[in-house]
Amino acid sequence: MRSDQKVMFVCDDCGAEFARWSGQCPNCGSWNSLQERVMLARGGGAKTKVAAKKAAGGSGYSDLQPVTLDQVEQHRETRFLTGLEELDRVLGGGIVAGSLVLLGGEPGAGKSTLLLQICEYLAQKLQILYVSGEESTRQIKLRADRLGVKNPNLKVLAETDIVSICNLVAATAPDLVIIDSIQTMNLEELASSPGSVAQVRECTSLLMKTAKTKDIPVLIIGHVNKDGAIAGPKVLEHIVDTVLYFEGDKHFTHRILRAVKNRYGSTNEIGVFDMTGHGLKEVKNPSMMLLTGRPLGASGTCVACNMEGSRPLLSEVQALVTKSGFAVPRRVSTGFDYNRTNLLIAVMEKKAGFFFGNLDVYINVVGGIKLDEPGADLAVLLAMYSSLKDQPVAEEVVAIGEVGLTGEVRAVAQLSQRVSEAKRLGFGRIVVPQQNLDHEQLSVPGIQVIGARTIKDAFKAAF
Repeated sequence: MRSDQKVMFVCDDCGAEFARWSGQCPNCGSWNSLQERVMLARGGGAKTKVAAKKAAGGSGYSDLQPVTLDQVEQHRETRFLTGLEELDRVLGGGIVAGSLVLLGGEPGAGKSTLLLQICEYLAQKLQILYVSGEESTRQIKLRADRLGVKNPNLKVLAETDIVSICNLVAATAPDLVIIDSIQTMNLEELASSPGSVAQVRECTSLLMKTAKTKDIPVLIIGHVNKDGAIAGPKVLEHIVDTVLYFEGDKHFTHRILRAVKNRYGSTNEIGVFDMTGHGLKEVKNPSMMLLTGRPLGASGTCVACNMEGSRPLLSEVQALVTKSGFAVPRRVSTGFDYNRTNLLIAVMEKKAGFFFGNLDVYINVVGGIKLDEPGADLAVLLAMYSSLKDQPVAEEVVAIGEVGLTGEVRAVAQLSQRVSEAKRLGFGRIVVPQQNLDHEQLSVPGIQVIGARTIKDAFKAAF
C-alpha cells in the first residue's frame, strides 16, 4: 500500500466511513454492512487552515453575490416526450433537459429494455448516446434488433471509465445520454473497485455536473440490493433529480413504474407495462387487466379501488379464513400491510363480535399489486367477512373506505374519480363512507352509491 493510501471501512447502505470495523454500522444501524476499502489519504496542513480561515469569515467570499428571488430569471423547462405515455406520466410530462434520472429495479425487470426501447422514438429528433458497462456493442445490437430499434441517430458505446465518457459527452454534445449501469462505472483516481460506495457517489457527481453544465438529460440505470433499495449510498438518490423504481414479479408479465422522487412532477403517478417477447407494451387499462379471471360467485373476494396519483386502479382482494391447526393461528398478507391486517381482525373481533383466535387468515391482492392506501381497508374487511361466513360478495360491488379502530368507515379522497372508474368497468353498486356523501354531491347515473357509517352498515350493503 502506497504512503498516500489508507484503509477505511465504508458502510454499503449509508456510505459512512470509519477507521475500524464493527458488526453494526453506528450511523444507520445496518448489520454486516461495513466493507474494507483502500482509499487515498486526504491532505491537510496549509490547505485545511486556509479553508478554515475562509469559512470563518476571512478572504475568499468576495466573489459570492446572492440575489433576490425577483432577480432570478425563470425559464420554462424543455421536455422531450418518450413515445410511451405511461413513462411520460410518471416523469411528469417527459424528460426535462439537463435533468439526471435514476431508474432502479431488480435484475430482469426490464430497465435496459425500457430505455433502449424509447430510443427509437427519441432518436427521430435527438442524437442519443447509449453507454453500457455491462454489455458489448454486439449484445446491445442483438437486443435492439429484437425491439425494432434501428435509428441511425442512436450511437452505442461499451466503456466504464467515467472521465472518458464525460469528456466524450462534452466534446460531441449529444441530446440525451443513457448510462447502463452506474454500478459498472469507474473513476481511476479512486482505489476502490467499481460498484463501491465511493465509486458510485463520485461517478454520479461527475454525471450530474456534465448534465447541468451542458444542459443534457442523463438517464442512469441502477441495480437494487437484497432489501429492494438502489445499491450504493443513500446520497445517490439525493444527487439525482428523479428516482424511478421498476417493480415486477417474476411470476407475472406486467411491470409497474413508480416515481419515489421527482423535482419536475408528482411522485404519486405510476405507469403499467406488459413484458412481451418484443419488449414492453403500455397497459392503457390496468384495472381491466387486474380483474381478468376474477371468480364469480365465490366467497372471500372483493374489489377495491386504489388511487395511484390521479389514476384510479381497481384490483381484486382475496381472503381465506379457515380453522387453524396450530396453537398460534397464522396471519399471512401479500400485497397488503401485515400490521394493517391484524388491526382489521381486531376491529372485527371487538366491534362486530367475530372470534379469530383459532382461525388462520390469509390475504392476497391478485396480480402482484400492493395496496398501501387506507381506502382499501373496507374491501379487505369485506373479503374476510365473506370468507368467514362463506357468503360471496355481490359481483357488482366495489368497496371503498378506511376503517377506524372504533369500527367506523372514514372518508377517502377523490371519491368521484373512483366511482367513475367503477362505472366504466360495469360495476353497479359501490359501498362508500357516509362522510363523503354528507360533504359532497355525488350523483353518477347508472350506478348505486351506498353510504356506510360503520362496518356493520357495510356488511348489510355488500351482501
